[in-house]
Amino acid sequence: MWSWLKMSFTGTMQKIEITLLIEMKSQNARSNQDSHVLAFALCSKLNSPESFKPCTTLREDAFIKGDILFRRVCCFTVALALNQNEVAKAPSIFSQIMSPESTPCTNLNIMIHLQSDMLEPLMEILQGAAKGSLSQFVKRQEFFKEVLAKVREEEKDVPSLAPRFDEVYRKLHVHGQVTSYTLDALL
Repeated sequence: MWSWLKMSFTGTMQKIEITLLIEMKSQNARSNQDSHVLAFALCSKLNSPESFKPCTTLREDAFIKGDILFRRVCCFTVALALNQNEVAKAPSIFSQIMSPESTPCTNLNIMIHLQSDMLEPLMEILQGAAKGSLSQFVKRQEFFKEVLAKVREEEKDVPSLAPRFDEVYRKLHVHGQVTSYTLDALL
């Protein structure tokens, strides 16, 4: 299925697929978790206002029906909301993620704080993750270099936060918590 999904992102099939998924929804066709993941992945990869609306509608319908959506589905929706500057909606969607400890979730949370201009709480999250007193057997949070670059861009304009960020970034890097993955690649 995933190879077909990758192929579908390359052509004009995307809009047809979204239309098909919306039509299935309007005819009350029962969907499963795989079709949810497919629908939200398509909406996220389209990354347009036109794809955000059906994504929101599908998510709300699943919520009303009592369907539990995979973490990946919520991550796609949060990423799309942030990309479409629907920053106010992103925290609400993110709060529905049952286990937000994954690397993509951690980085989406950083992006929510960044785009919501909550720089001090963002610094507290990063400082907590950079503490060096954890056992070697405890999995440390990982941060994407691209996300931290966006944080650095914002933090440099706040003189009180810039030196703190540089110190935290150095610690994260020393502990191997900075990865070269991108948010888009892991979604």
